[in-house]
Amino acid sequence: MTSSSAPGNIPRAFTLAAAAVLVAAVILYLALPIIALFLRTTPEQFLDSLANPEVRSALILSLTTSVISLFVIILVGTPFAYVHCRHQYPGKVLVDTIIDLPLVLPPAVAGLALLVLYGRMGLLGQYANMLGIPIAFTTLAVIMAQVFVASPFYLRQAKSLFDQLDPAYEQTARTLGASPARVFATVVVPLTAGGLVSGAVMTFGRALGEFGATIMFAGNLPGVTQTMPLAVYVSMAGDFNAGITISILLVIISFAIMIAVRLLAKTEVPHA
Repeated sequence: MTSSSAPGNIPRAFTLAAAAVLVAAVILYLALPIIALFLRTTPEQFLDSLANPEVRSALILSLTTSVISLFVIILVGTPFAYVHCRHQYPGKVLVDTIIDLPLVLPPAVAGLALLVLYGRMGLLGQYANMLGIPIAFTTLAVIMAQVFVASPFYLRQAKSLFDQLDPAYEQTARTLGASPARVFATVVVPLTAGGLVSGAVMTFGRALGEFGATIMFAGNLPGVTQTMPLAVYVSMAGDFNAGITISILLVIISFAIMIAVRLLAKTEVPHA
């Protein structure tokens, strides 16, 4: 019996070995570059670079603009996604496409499009400039670029959550006399809060890592528009250790974001 079953175990063993090699290859390919960043510096060099005013300025600017961008996206995107999901209207499919477009649009193209619209001689920017309100190459431009490229992450998540939510909860609240706004604020948002926070975390991460649209539309002005990704780019021709430090900070933040998303993903939405 043992000798007759041995040949059958060979294909299974080969399959397991091939699977192990495949998994190891993928993990190493994705993890080794990140590990190399940490091996390229020492704790002393990391702390010294962290004390660099330019590094701290880029860190503060990135965190500040990303938080503001996230606030704008949540404030506008949450009610928009709810209205979009609960109502039928002409062109809804086109709206869905426009919402998802920044996900596949090259960031440099997004930045150029924003510049053409809001630049000093842009279609709308020229009028803002006449009023003494410059938009391009300002901190405002950084926020606008972040909102443009990051909003689909939140909108897609919010739309999915509202689609999954059982309408019976809202109908029950309305029969008790609650207004649509109150139903949204006291029933819909609390029931989908876990998923919305998960989407917000991903959106924050995307805004924090934005590069292409920012450099095209906002430029790379230290203390004004130079975010962390832009500072990494500049450091390649100057203080390489500073670039390593900023990169490590972004890796740590990104890792924390992914852990938070996975923890929040356990929160379920009541289904129909």
